[in-house]
Order: sequence, then structure tokens, then C-alpha cells
Amino acid sequence: MTADRKKPAKRNTRRNSARKTVVAVEDEQLRAKLALLLNTSEVDFEVIDPAVDPLIDPPDQVADLLILRRSNVRPGDLERLQSFAEEKSNPDLVVMTDEAPDIDRTRLLSAGVSGVLEAKDPGSQLREAVEALAGSGANSLRDPLAGRRDHEPRLGDFHSRNPRMRDFLQLVERVVETDSSLLLTGETGVGKERLAQAIHNEGARSRGPFIAVNCGAIPEALLESELFGHEAGAFTGADRKKPGRFEQAAGGTIFLDEIGEMPLHLQVNLLSILQRHRLQRVGGEELIEIDARVMAATNRDLEEEISAKRFRGDLYYRLNVVTLEIPPLRERREDIPDMVGSFLRHFRTAMNHSQVETISEEALDALMSYDWPGNVRQLINAVEHAIVMCRGRQITIANLPELMKRKGASPLASGVPTVASVIPTSPSPPESELLNLPLREARSRVVANFENSYLRDILRRTNGRVGRAAELAGITPRSLFDALKRHGIDKADFRSGPES
Repeated sequence: MTADRKKPAKRNTRRNSARKTVVAVEDEQLRAKLALLLNTSEVDFEVIDPAVDPLIDPPDQVADLLILRRSNVRPGDLERLQSFAEEKSNPDLVVMTDEAPDIDRTRLLSAGVSGVLEAKDPGSQLREAVEALAGSGANSLRDPLAGRRDHEPRLGDFHSRNPRMRDFLQLVERVVETDSSLLLTGETGVGKERLAQAIHNEGARSRGPFIAVNCGAIPEALLESELFGHEAGAFTGADRKKPGRFEQAAGGTIFLDEIGEMPLHLQVNLLSILQRHRLQRVGGEELIEIDARVMAATNRDLEEEISAKRFRGDLYYRLNVVTLEIPPLRERREDIPDMVGSFLRHFRTAMNHSQVETISEEALDALMSYDWPGNVRQLINAVEHAIVMCRGRQITIANLPELMKRKGASPLASGVPTVASVIPTSPSPPESELLNLPLREARSRVVANFENSYLRDILRRTNGRVGRAAELAGITPRSLFDALKRHGIDKADFRSGPES
């Protein structure tokens, strides 16, 4: 459970396998460059020369990756790429390019390419990217959302073009090898559970179970028994002994999602387990040894929760051996084209919408400019929605959810709004007239117009649900109601269905 208690076993990844990762590269110069780079890799690589036309005649030697130059992939080859990728016995496809516009990356990935790498990247980044693709295993990048047993999340699935995300993943790599408790933080929908599972799968406990518990989804009366187990007769209905989730996680990892929702009296029990590595079942006296790595996650500010006396400080510091704060999607927009391409590929197969092949540049631009308050989870839903609505081969802006059809839908999408960006939302003097007003009056008019725009946008985002809108705005529902009344805004105008 902690690093000083048990030394983790040797890491269970392909790096310890005697099997080589075979990379087929159809360009001679690129083949020589990669062979040199991969000589310093921790993965055992072999670089080979594939057939003359590898898309028609795959390499005779079993290969894990096939790397093609973008200049050798013609527009008409996209269907061939898709057919090649759908044949599971073929290697994963990677396209190397000197420059990859966003729409090109999306279309290549939606056609079945596992990765698009830029040759101008520094050698270390290029090597790391190839290692990530090779280490993902079992063609996982072809179907990044699949829930099959042979498709468990890996760190390679999180490969990013964003510098901050790359630094974050380097930190994650360091904690994978430890057995320390982890606290994963970040906004709703950033993928905290998926990252926790990837860390588990890459670590020494990967042969053990990964047990996820959502502390906010289980009724408080049942949570203690669910986590710690109970003895027969411990309470009404407890007709037999039941091991809890901590016991079920023996030899593996227990992931406590929404840890900020855990009642205070159960926080005491959890702290005791973290300190003593033992627990008592409800209604029991026996002390049971616990051998599980603990990861917890929250989208709340736990330091604020501590100040409000809703979370124990001693538990926070015990969980917070290492904190991993996942960046929100709006701060790594350069990853959106790759995600959209991968999600398109997944849903095209999963939903049997084989006619949907790609997305228009205008629709991709709309997705790139949106603020994504629901992060990756919201992006997944948006792509699924677009495929359902699409009746042709290409998703257009008309197929997107209503919120994303307006470029820059969120007033906060591009940072602090300018005067020009907020004035058009309601009748007011043009900017030139505002500059002739006293500062206080000009400021008042600009703020009023911005507030009007903000309130309308947040109601659109929440389908007119005032409670959710107030939560996103960081104010009370009463304050939101007062603001709506002040601006003459009716929440019913933004509701497409019954309030929930």
C-alpha cells in the first residue's frame, strides 16, 4: 500500500519480454534514422524493410508497426488504409509527416492510422512516440474506447502533442514504478479513472485486480459495508459474510473515485487502513491484512473541503503522497484532432455507421474552438452524436450538438473576452461610443452585456437546468435566479426537455 512496506516486483510490460518489437519502415532514409534512434530505446526493436507496396502486400515478417511517409499516402489510399487497419492480423499503421494540418491528422486517424508523427520532432520525442505506440499492445490504438479484456488502458493511449501534457505524462511514468498512494485531481470528464487503470496496468501490480469504487454513487448506509465488508448478522439483511472492496483488491489496486463525497465517519476508517494496513469488517473483530495500492480521485478542491470541515486534513495528507492533476481539454486543444479521428474510427465500427468516413474542416474548427466544460467525456459524446445525425460520408457542422455549432460557443473559450466580443449580445452603443462615456458608465455597460452573454451561454450548455448552471458559474441557485430576473432571461427558453 505504501512504498516503504513492500518493494514492488519487476514491471510487467513488454520491456521485459524477450520478444522484439518489429517496425517495418517503407522509406530507406527514415528506416535508417529510426534504427539509430531506437538503438537507445528501452524496448527491443528491430527495423525491417517491408514489401514494395505494404498496403497491398503486408510485410512477410511479423511486424508490430508499419510506418509510411505521408507523401506516399495518396488521397485515394484512405479507403485502402481503412481496409488494412480492419484486418486484425496486419500491423498498426503510423504515418510520418513533415507537417500535419489538424484536419489531415483527423482524417488519417479516422481511416485507421494508429498514430501521426511529425519528422521535425526532436529525436527523443520521436523515439518516445514510437515506444508508446509499440507498447500499447494488442492493436489497442485502433479502438481506444473499447472495453474488452484484451484492451485495457495503457499509458501509450495518452500520448499528447501538448507540452504540458507531455510533462505530466513524464511524472506519471515516474510514479508507475512505485507503490505509493496517489491522488488524481482534475475536472469532471478528464479521464481520472482511465488514467488510474493505465497506471495499474503498467505497474508491478498489473497481474492483480483493479477495483474501482465511486464513493458518491453508493448510498451512505451501504458504503461502509461495500468498502470494508461485513460479517453475517452484522445488520438486518446481512445473512452471510461478505468481503469488502479492499479485500477484493488484494495484490492489485483499489481506486476510490469521488473521494470528497466520503462521509466523515468513514474517512476515519480509511485513514486507519492507510496507516495500519489492516481493517475490521462491519460487525467483526478479526483484523484482516490489506495488500492493495490506493489511488483516489476528486474534482473538488480538498483543501477548501478541509477548511469547510467536510474532509479530514490528516486523511488528505496521507492520500496526497503524489498528486496528479490532469490538464483539462481546453488547455490542450492540439490533442482534439487526434482524439476526434480515433473516436470516429471507434464509433464507425461500434455503431455500424460504415458510411461515415471523416469530418469537415469547418466542423473540426468548431470542436477546436469550443470550451469543453465536460472535457474528454463530452468530446466523446459529441462525436457519437455527430455520427448518429450524419446521413452522408462526412460529418458537417450541422451534425454537431447545438452548443458546438456556434464557433467559440463559450464566452470563456479564448480567455478574457474583449469589449467587441461581448457588445453584440444585446442592444448597446458601439465601441466607439463607449469610449466617449465616463469610465464607470462604460464599464457598467460592458459588464452588463458580458453577464447577459454569459448567462445565456451557460443556460444553453446546461439545457436550462438552473442548479447545474449555478454550479458551473460558481454561485448559488438563488443568485443565478436573481441575475436571470435582472436581465429578463427565462430559463424555459433554453430547455429542450423536462428539467432534471
